[in-house]
Amino acid sequence: MTSFDFDNAPDRRSTDSMKWGRYTGRDVLPLWVADMDFAAAPPILEALRERVAHGVFGYAEPWPSLLKATTDHLAGEYGWDVDPSWIVWLPGVVPGLNVARRAVGGTAFTATPIYPPFLSAPEVLLTAPLRRGEVRWEWDLPAVERALTPECRLFLLCHPHNPTGRAWELAELEAVHDLARRRDLVVCSDEIHCGLVLDAGRRHHPFATLSEDAARRSITLMAPSKTFNVPGLGCAFAVIPDRPLRQRFQRAMRGIIPHVNVLGLVACEAAFRHGGPWHRALLDYLRGNRDHLLAALRSMAPLVTTPVEATYLAWIDARATGLADPQRHFEAEGVGLSAGRAFGPGDLYQGFVRLNFGCPRAVLDEALLRMRRALAREERR
Repeated sequence: MTSFDFDNAPDRRSTDSMKWGRYTGRDVLPLWVADMDFAAAPPILEALRERVAHGVFGYAEPWPSLLKATTDHLAGEYGWDVDPSWIVWLPGVVPGLNVARRAVGGTAFTATPIYPPFLSAPEVLLTAPLRRGEVRWEWDLPAVERALTPECRLFLLCHPHNPTGRAWELAELEAVHDLARRRDLVVCSDEIHCGLVLDAGRRHHPFATLSEDAARRSITLMAPSKTFNVPGLGCAFAVIPDRPLRQRFQRAMRGIIPHVNVLGLVACEAAFRHGGPWHRALLDYLRGNRDHLLAALRSMAPLVTTPVEATYLAWIDARATGLADPQRHFEAEGVGLSAGRAFGPGDLYQGFVRLNFGCPRAVLDEALLRMRRALAREERR
């Protein structure tokens, strides 16, 4: 069995890394932006070397073997038979969110907390909070129903969910579909973390696979970027089975969406065709990090979190600490987390932080030690 060394990641300090560059000159471990510290899979690196050796980097169009690798991947991983004509290539999922808003028009809805670009994509946005149940975050469908207006045309779904780490179950997705069907909404489903379901034995179910009606009203956004840690290569795609909706999406792209980076396309094919062994090893490592993190947080009251079923992100409730700004408090102790206030309207999530555990175990251990120290220092005041 091939082994991969996730414990010894490349040193990204003093490089072009946005993640590490935020704290240049400071002793702060960056666990904020959703960018893992691991080197990309060897087949991706080899494919990129070969393409760079060619020496020409003109405008590129997706080629037949890339399309086949993508459709084979979707069929093999998710049981989803996708016609290549349904695929629209994009330089990222965030542009896809904005194009979906332009293509569909009207008012949009999303549930919070949510990945911040969901909040800025629509000109008019309706929101309702998810509900934290006894164990995990859940849909509050009555609240969603109350938030929707007749002008709403677009439901922005994050699946799996960033930042709570939920991998929505079939019954939950079917409830969202029922609502979308009754309200005649298009569902733009951001599934960029679909390859990062951590719970063993669970499988990601694309929203569009629920039924013919779900497929007809869906725009599914996917990318190799999170799963295979190649976000800087700028390659994503939308799967839009309904031809009129796809044409509206393509028209909305004109003049604002550039060609996809040729190296991103090369990396995408290599990831989907040859990245399986690395991907399986990554999931094992992330699962270990997840379990290690959750065990540590259980002993760090009053911090509270919920099980992370997917992604490499933990959504931590620090409200009971009494800290006015927990992100700044932990940063002062040397741990750079994402501030919760960015994930919803107003100050609704001011007392939360998001932690990225896509890093070597030693880095995570040191971060947890510093967080424990920060809490102890606050208790002594």
